[in-house]
Amino acid sequence: MSATPSKTMAALWMAGWLSLMLVMAVAGRETTRELNVFQIMEVRSVIGLTLLLPLIYRAGGFKAVATKRLPQHLARNGVHYFAQLGWFYALTLIGIGQVVAIEFTMPIWTAVLAATFLSERMTIWKIAAVVLGIVGVVMIVRPATSEINPGQLIALGAAIGFSVSMILAKSLTRTESALSILFWMIIVQMVVGLLPTFAVWTWPSAYLWGWLFVIGVCGTFSHYCLASALRHADATIVVPMDFLRVPLTTTAGWLLYSERLDAWTVLGAVLILCGNLLNLKPASAVPARAP
Repeated sequence: MSATPSKTMAALWMAGWLSLMLVMAVAGRETTRELNVFQIMEVRSVIGLTLLLPLIYRAGGFKAVATKRLPQHLARNGVHYFAQLGWFYALTLIGIGQVVAIEFTMPIWTAVLAATFLSERMTIWKIAAVVLGIVGVVMIVRPATSEINPGQLIALGAAIGFSVSMILAKSLTRTESALSILFWMIIVQMVVGLLPTFAVWTWPSAYLWGWLFVIGVCGTFSHYCLASALRHADATIVVPMDFLRVPLTTTAGWLLYSERLDAWTVLGAVLILCGNLLNLKPASAVPARAP
C-alpha cells in the first residue's frame, strides 16, 4: 500500500496533522478540567468510529479495512492508547506548550528505532533537522534546576510511547491503507478503554459535549493525515516536520491561557522551522558511471 515517495505530499498531509493536533490540545485542556481522561478517550473513539463509517462504506465496506496483521495493530494501538492517556493527563499538570515540547523528545527515539528496525537511512539533513529541532525545543522549555514536575515525567513517557507507535504505524503502511490503520486504532482503543470508562463515567455538560466532539473529529482525522504522510515519506522525514507543533501550541497557550511567550520561544521556533526546511532538501542525485 506504499504510495509514491513525495516530500511535498508528506508535508501537506503533515500540515493537516499539525492543524488538527493544535485544536485537540486546546480541546483536551478544556475537557480535562471536569472529565476523567479514560472517559475523554472513550468518547473520542466512539465519535471517531461514527465519523469513519461513511468513509468505510465509500471504500467498499468492511472488506476495505480487513487485515492480516491484527497482532501488529493490537501492539501499535495498545502502546498508543496509553501514550495518549498520559498525554491528556499531563495537560492537567503542566502547560500545553510544555507538554508538546517535552513530547518532542520523540524524534530521538523514532530516529533510532527507524534506523534499527525499518532500515531507514540517516542522512546528514535528517540528523541536522533532528538536532535543530531538539535545540529549539530546549530553548522553548528551558528546563529549570528545580524539582521535576510529575507532569513532565508523564509527558516524557508519552513521548517514548508515541515513538514506538510511530514506528509500528510506518511498518503497517507497507501493507495497510490509512483507512485500515485508523479503523483498527479506534476499535482497539475503544475496547481497551471500555471498562475503565464505565468505572469513572459522569455525564458531560452540553459545553463539554461540544469539546468532546472536537476531540473526536481531530483525533480521528489527524491520524488519517499522519498515516497518509507516512505513506509518502520515511518516518525520519515526517517526524521532524511535527516539530512545528511546539511553537504553534506554545503560541496558543500564550493567547488562550496566558502561558509564557518570549524571545527564547521565538528563537526556538525559528530553529525548528530551519530544521524542517533542511529536512525537505532533495537528496543529491547519484552521478551515473561512465560506460
